[in-house]
Amino acid sequence: MKFTPRFATAAGVFAVGLVTAGTAAAVQASPPVPGPESVAVANAVAAQKADSFVASKPSALHPSSDDAYVQKSVTASGNAKYIAYERTYKGIPVVGGDFVVITDQAGATKYTSVAQTQAIGNISTTAKLSKAEAEAVAGTQLSKVNQVESTKLVVFALNGAPRLAYETTLNGTGADGASRLVVDVDATTGAVLDKVEKVMKGTGTGWIVGNVTINTTLSGSTYRMQDPSMSTLTCQDAATNTTFSGSDDVWGNGTGTNKETGCVDALYAAQQEAQMLSSWLGRTGFSSSGGAWPIRVGLNDQNAYYDGSQVQIGKNTAGQWISSLDVVAHELGHGIDDNTPGGISRSGTQEFVADTFGAATEFFANNPNDPPDYQVGEEINLVGSGPIRYMYNPSLAGDPNCYSSSIPSTEVHAAAGPGNHWFYLLAQGSAGGGGQPASSTCNGSTVTGIGIQKAIKIMYNAMLMKTTTSSYLKYRTWTLTAAKNLYPSSCTEFNAVKAAWDAVSVPAQSGDPTCTGGTTPPTSTPPTSSSPPTGSCSGQKLLNPGFESGTANWTGTTGTIGQWASQGQAAHGGTYSSWLDGYGSTHTESIAQSVTIPAGCNATLSFYVHIDSAETTTTVAYDKLTITAGSTTLATLSNLNKASGYQLKTYSLSAFAGQTISIKWTGTEDSSLQTSFVIDDTSVTLS
Repeated sequence: MKFTPRFATAAGVFAVGLVTAGTAAAVQASPPVPGPESVAVANAVAAQKADSFVASKPSALHPSSDDAYVQKSVTASGNAKYIAYERTYKGIPVVGGDFVVITDQAGATKYTSVAQTQAIGNISTTAKLSKAEAEAVAGTQLSKVNQVESTKLVVFALNGAPRLAYETTLNGTGADGASRLVVDVDATTGAVLDKVEKVMKGTGTGWIVGNVTINTTLSGSTYRMQDPSMSTLTCQDAATNTTFSGSDDVWGNGTGTNKETGCVDALYAAQQEAQMLSSWLGRTGFSSSGGAWPIRVGLNDQNAYYDGSQVQIGKNTAGQWISSLDVVAHELGHGIDDNTPGGISRSGTQEFVADTFGAATEFFANNPNDPPDYQVGEEINLVGSGPIRYMYNPSLAGDPNCYSSSIPSTEVHAAAGPGNHWFYLLAQGSAGGGGQPASSTCNGSTVTGIGIQKAIKIMYNAMLMKTTTSSYLKYRTWTLTAAKNLYPSSCTEFNAVKAAWDAVSVPAQSGDPTCTGGTTPPTSTPPTSSSPPTGSCSGQKLLNPGFESGTANWTGTTGTIGQWASQGQAAHGGTYSSWLDGYGSTHTESIAQSVTIPAGCNATLSFYVHIDSAETTTTVAYDKLTITAGSTTLATLSNLNKASGYQLKTYSLSAFAGQTISIKWTGTEDSSLQTSFVIDDTSVTLS
């Protein structure tokens, strides 16, 4: 009997489309989390206690007698609750008056992240300029103004003494093309105090992920390129702003110049990023309301951008649409940045912030046609010069590897260099490994990475305490605080964050927290075949070997890790396992973990696998599970090994003594008849 594919389907509402645009992971459930009622209650308690703390007007908030505070959001992540606030002064919004109160699970305040550096005091709220005069000044910041979207009086509390201002949002054309610009004009002098571009532009690859499964919506007899669980996530023709639709659920023709094919790549990338946000970060959707924005393919420019209401996808010089994993995830990353406290990051940090989401999505998707790496725009020569940015060595694209005081005023994409370098060192370390290159540091130090999943989790939690005063210096403090919040019983992650910032020359700040106790990353380069480690020849080396801690310590298609008993695949031990494939359509999924075999030791890999298949052949291996150690294939199992229960498999790893290797299980499934490979209770035992 063919096993039911792992999709929660609803007749007339949801359909899975096979599209001609490689293979990748399909939608799977995440490990269970506390029920919505218990989460809501805990959030409400934290919000109430934070309100009580704020109402006392502690000095950390730099309060004035005419201040009032509005709670905007409560976000739970790890061991912390992040409660964001905005400020008004005599009823007028304060730009730069925002702050975040960070509490523990019980609602006790642990930290505050405050944009203001001084109290507003007593200022006039009567403007000398008229609204029209302020709009005219704001309009000089664009070469063409198509529309004045809004103008309002604000108290401007950034960059010096607070003052009354007009804040105008303009839609038009700037020096770099399409613009949605927010301009603050002094309501007394007419001076331009600040401007923030809402069109976040980035560049990259596209149309290369191959045959993938995307989630579409069926209404009546018409299929639409609309996510069934996030209706605001659609892919549209930029010429008409209409969602692609059709009478069947087959999309695109594999040609890079075809808009529908571009939308295949775009919707696939967005859905992979949404899964990553849920599985790795516990975030629902992209926007603050758990939704998204339409993605529109057809921009007549060698570019792509997010502007607060949409994502526009352009083309490369060959006319191919650039809606690949890293481009789409980067642009939606701007949206996440825009929809976390403090809005879009400032002072040259916004592009590196978005690049981290692009890299994390590539690693989560683990698509063989767009392999995970730390390059931006690596698959297509956008303008004939290769990748746009190199996170492990930004200087390869002419961007700075190291921070200096000039970075905040550097062109924003070039200014991403130090942040991208920091993220790479935090995730991979200076030695690289796992197919990723070595990365030199600015201070000659050696940095040991903690993995991209932990790195992006720390990055995201730092964004939850972001304010309108974001900068490289603030991100150093926020990421250190996030690491301490997320991993309270260990200093390993904290020390790695600190070492990576030191390695890119971002200096220590007075607000940086400290960490004592726990463990510290090794100070030497991780072992290689030419530099054996030594250690005790006993014990079990894999971390979280039975998956009972969810995705912790595992890389690859971690969405395969979960509790699958309700879908007919019980774990061998405990309640968690990794279920690779089982869709009855072309798929490749994998999980992996690196392990060090000390020199002089014998080692054995063992695991239990349940192979369930609808294939009836007794001679042809259509669907395969390949087990590898580094580049060496240890064994290949297939539908021919199907059995009613779990089987124990054991392979020698003694040949790898003195090396650090990646143990990897890769399941590949052909176009029909499902085969499921369920893995549990893994171990690498030394003797």
